[in-house]
Amino acid sequence: MSRSESFYSLPSPDRITHWLIGILILVIIGCWSAMIWATYVTVKAVAPVPTQFVSPKNTVVMTGEDIIAGKSGFQQADLMDYGSLYGMGSYFGDDYTAKYLVALATSLLDQIALTRYQQSYKQLSQDKQDAVKDSMQGMLRQINLTEPVVHLPQPLADVIKNLRMQIAHTLQTDDLNQGWTRIRSLTPQQTVQVADFLIYSSLTTVAYRPGENYTWTNNWPYEPIIGNQPTTPTFSWTWASLTFLFFGIGVVVAVFKLYIENEKNAASLEACLQRFSPLTPSQYALIKYFFVVSLLLLVQIGVGSIMAHYYSDRASFYGINVNKWLPFAFLRDLHLQTPIVWIGLGWIGAALFLAPIIGKREPRGQRGLVNFLFWVSMLIVVGVVVGNYCGLMGGMKKTWFWFGNQGLSYLEIGRFWQILFFIGLLLWSFMLLRSMWPTLISYLKPFSFFNLFRIENLLWYSSLGVAVIYVFGMIPIHKVNPSFTLTDFWRWWVVHLWVEWAFELFTAAIIGYFLMAVGLVSRQLAERAVIFEWILILGSGILGTGHHLWWAGEPSVWLSLGSVFSFLEVLPLFLLVLEAIQQYQHLKSNQAFAYRLAFLYILGSAFWNFVGAGVFGGATINAPLVNYYEHGTFLTLNHAHTSMFGAFGMLAIGLIYLALRYMCGDQIRWTEKVGIWAFWLYNAGLVLWIVLNFFPIGWAQLNAVYEHGYTYARSLAFYNTTTLWQWMRFPGDVIFAIAALLMAYDFFAKGIAVLKKK
Repeated sequence: MSRSESFYSLPSPDRITHWLIGILILVIIGCWSAMIWATYVTVKAVAPVPTQFVSPKNTVVMTGEDIIAGKSGFQQADLMDYGSLYGMGSYFGDDYTAKYLVALATSLLDQIALTRYQQSYKQLSQDKQDAVKDSMQGMLRQINLTEPVVHLPQPLADVIKNLRMQIAHTLQTDDLNQGWTRIRSLTPQQTVQVADFLIYSSLTTVAYRPGENYTWTNNWPYEPIIGNQPTTPTFSWTWASLTFLFFGIGVVVAVFKLYIENEKNAASLEACLQRFSPLTPSQYALIKYFFVVSLLLLVQIGVGSIMAHYYSDRASFYGINVNKWLPFAFLRDLHLQTPIVWIGLGWIGAALFLAPIIGKREPRGQRGLVNFLFWVSMLIVVGVVVGNYCGLMGGMKKTWFWFGNQGLSYLEIGRFWQILFFIGLLLWSFMLLRSMWPTLISYLKPFSFFNLFRIENLLWYSSLGVAVIYVFGMIPIHKVNPSFTLTDFWRWWVVHLWVEWAFELFTAAIIGYFLMAVGLVSRQLAERAVIFEWILILGSGILGTGHHLWWAGEPSVWLSLGSVFSFLEVLPLFLLVLEAIQQYQHLKSNQAFAYRLAFLYILGSAFWNFVGAGVFGGATINAPLVNYYEHGTFLTLNHAHTSMFGAFGMLAIGLIYLALRYMCGDQIRWTEKVGIWAFWLYNAGLVLWIVLNFFPIGWAQLNAVYEHGYTYARSLAFYNTTTLWQWMRFPGDVIFAIAALLMAYDFFAKGIAVLKKK
């Protein structure tokens, strides 16, 4: 049979697939329309920055210009990678909004008490204390941030002036007991402006929105002294979300069993990965990608181990004051950026490896483009590391925004490197397209709209989505956004929509193609299942972004959208597990299956995607009423670690093992023992992190928030009560590191053997 005949012999998508495609299109239109509308509402409803804050004597206390400049300084100093703002950022230091909110309140209590009764607040009787507290809360809540000039009561004006100087002094002073390294990238005047920005941000958490009975942050954080309590929508949408979740699970199971699995006249794709063809030049060139993946994972683990040690001993690393040269914020930069790079390189390399197999050809110049993309990626890696460090340590005071550290969690890299990274992703998508083109174009002869949704097309669409969605993290492209709320809004477009939209679409498409190409499932089942997953992913992940936007100054509309749709994010993950179980049943009876090791990691990815992102994310911490207290605690760290590595990291490793297995073919002895050992050690390390570190600290921290307030739960006073559990991170780290070393050895051994065969 000729190549063209094999293409054209594929049957058209069946009627069920037609319906699924129609639903998918409606979901895309509906969800993106709602997202555009919600974005418009968000931009209009964020807290404005007044021109001035003045005392009753018209003395200027703070200016809008200084607050906006302070926001820029906040990013330049990378404070988000030491502590957090609105709970967003690192959980090592305090949450600045909560800490300085409490500082304002306690100082104001004393100021009012001295003015009224000539005594400190603690010296007053209970009745007088209650009266003073009511005055303090009313004074803070009545601040109207929509006025161009905000007139502050004299006690509050005095408190803000004093607190500003205290914050500026703290920012300029080393404090080893806190693990804090003074800011080297800002001038003393800039640190005062940062203090203004932090105080303004704290005011947004207590000042009421005009005409409403809740604050700009929906009454977050929970602080008893302030009187912040969960709003009614926070309570009611929690229960509505639970209802949608259980109803959705029932619908998903019913549809999957009745329609997706119900195959009639299903045509199987030729199992193209079961026969080992000679490698193309571009496929050989991809081996260096896999080497770098293993090395960057080791760097991430090493940096993460130092960071974990800082939690238990903030003054030094086993007696060495490394904080002087390697501040915690820089280490966190590396720890967050390295997985993006190594997981990305794993996916990029695996997709480029499959592309000539899908397209049945090697386009001219593909090897050159593979090498070019690799070296551009290495340039970005080096540029980001140097830029992050120099920006943080004060070496890029003028060019920090473009080449240094932007100071946004997960988006720390300078804008120049961001643009270059985006161009690299577009190039990757283009390289896939040109290699897969013969197959993609063959499905359109004769033309059929439904053939635009073949699984190979879906794989390419998902690669384009990975590239395009990244651009939203660069709004505005030429300068720092003056509003942190909008900055964080666009940041989550990348961080969340990358994960819950683009990454998940790519995951579903490439796993579906893998299962089809190794002969475990038919094309019909693979395409039905992937399109159904895409419906669930797009229908939940786009608007599910809202669960990150509840407490950072966005409007309350996100409480309804974010809570319902973030709970529905569990559904595609649940479906992945159902499929994984089904495919495992297929595999058990096939002892000659060549990709057992790759499939093992893909099974692990499906499991941890459901557990880490689904159970520990949507089902555990995303309920609004729970998240109100949990936000920014170790339970969030638990969700992040188990979902990021468990879901996407294991998938990257599995795809690399798929490529290596094909590369070895029948001529090189293939062994799975080392890879299997690494797999189970990875899983053991993840479980030990959960049992010995994340859960014991996270649940205690959640209780501390409820009992004492968010400021205490994020303070060193609380962390000092968890020292034993901080040290217990060590066993999981060691086991995880051993797994990574075994995997790196296995990658290099197999890759070198392939190169020698060449």
